[in-house]
Amino acid sequence: MSGASSSVVLSLELWPHQSLTPGGFVVMIGGTFAMLMIPLVGLIGTAALWGVLPFMMGALALLWYGLKRSWRDRDILETFEMTDDAATLTRRDPDGTTRDWTTNPYWMRVERHEKVGMIEDYLTLEGGPRQVEIGAFLTPEERRELERQLLRALGTVKA
Repeated sequence: MSGASSSVVLSLELWPHQSLTPGGFVVMIGGTFAMLMIPLVGLIGTAALWGVLPFMMGALALLWYGLKRSWRDRDILETFEMTDDAATLTRRDPDGTTRDWTTNPYWMRVERHEKVGMIEDYLTLEGGPRQVEIGAFLTPEERRELERQLLRALGTVKA
């Protein structure tokens, strides 16, 4: 070993797009609550109010749970780093577990599959002990751009 540090050729962080912001969540829950309360105005002071109210609040609770679950399921982070002597992909799943994949970039291949199931332009990295996917949550256009970046970085390392 010469002791010289390897220079980073490519460093990426990938995560799914989340269109609902925290402010949007508040507006959605508040708006749904207001719309659910409109039919109840006519039932104020009657026994029917207490028969309908639990179902209205149950619908609101299910919406709350569904939106929170969707946020939690999209909490994915993929970090890719390529240096002159190593390519590393680290994936943090929604449950907090991390998975690592490392290979020598000279033996690494980027493969784009036209269609795998419902996913267009599915990207995999091959090399080392196994094949791994990268950016499965990205749009097809973003995966094609990611492929170009990865191939450009590979060309730099192999040149």
